[in-house]
Amino acid sequence: MTKNFFYLKGDEVFHSFFANSVYPWELLDRIGSFLLFLGSQLSEEQYIRADKDVWIARSAKVADYTTIRGPAIIGEDSEVRPGAFIRGSVFVGSQCVVGNATEIKNSMLLGKVEAPHFNYIGDSILSYGAHLGAGVITSNLRSDRKDIKVRLGDEVMESGLRKFGAMIAEKVEIGCNAVLNPGILIGAGSIIYPLSLVRRSVPRNSIYKNQGEVTHRQLFE
Repeated sequence: MTKNFFYLKGDEVFHSFFANSVYPWELLDRIGSFLLFLGSQLSEEQYIRADKDVWIARSAKVADYTTIRGPAIIGEDSEVRPGAFIRGSVFVGSQCVVGNATEIKNSMLLGKVEAPHFNYIGDSILSYGAHLGAGVITSNLRSDRKDIKVRLGDEVMESGLRKFGAMIAEKVEIGCNAVLNPGILIGAGSIIYPLSLVRRSVPRNSIYKNQGEVTHRQLFE
């Protein structure tokens, strides 16, 4: 399921990381150790080691008044804006935007991902070209603190995780102030309307409307 869910741009290191899981949420516990390995392989010509376990591409723009805790990697040509809080075990791929007052922990942004305004991304993986409108939240903890279940159509799966936000495939657009319940998967090319409360996973090429209605849109075959 994992290899079919995320779009990987031919990087062998990432392919090997993602290949070692059946379900994408199994990757969440491995992000920190993977970043420590990946950071040790990065070229000093392309990356600055800003702290013990923080690597920042020389072409990236990191504003003043940001907080970045390791392990963390900020990729080439990415932008981290004032007030961003990167809490550790975070990979920001190339050409990403992490915006004002956006908080990220134990998550991966795989490339050209934009989280530009007041977003929370926790225990999540966002694939190539995903875009979060202002105020989008990936909830990662149930109110009763029980392990999170994943709902795929009529099937309910146990994740075995107490903290799990969302798995968001490529070219997904999420409208302003939408909230994703814990354990949500959103398929490639889908759109989530603004102000939506997303309580179940969304298939690829779908439009999720405010009251939970889902219609089809054709972006990917």
